[in-house]
Amino acid sequence: MQHRIVIKNLSEIDAAAARFLEETGPNRIIAFYAPMGAGKTTFTTAICRVLGVAEDAVSSPTFAIVNEYRAASGEPVFHFDFYRITKPSEALDIGFYEYIDSGYTCLLEWPENIEELLPEETLRVKIEVQPDESRVISWED
Repeated sequence: MQHRIVIKNLSEIDAAAARFLEETGPNRIIAFYAPMGAGKTTFTTAICRVLGVAEDAVSSPTFAIVNEYRAASGEPVFHFDFYRITKPSEALDIGFYEYIDSGYTCLLEWPENIEELLPEETLRVKIEVQPDESRVISWED
């Protein structure tokens, strides 16, 4: 089934993130595919807000590669940014499989840089910028 959420402006992003979480259900490994500046980190931040992560705790892990947050439930949320990864072995060096095998939510930016490491159950999500600057979040399950 094809899913699609349109975000017309930033005032709609938290509602879109809540709907996204409702529609994706138990998926815990979520990979976001989008060009630079499309809003991967912004949407990931909104997802974390909906999960109850303290907003000031969320930041792009571009240099750290992975950030760990705590949801309101107390469970960890792992936020990855593989932009600076040039070979899959670098992801393995940070213990990538330990994170994704943990059963906790893993939000991945720039997953195309480690595509061969992603498990089959990874939910692949596209973020597309429209001519009017709105964003379309889409995925298939």
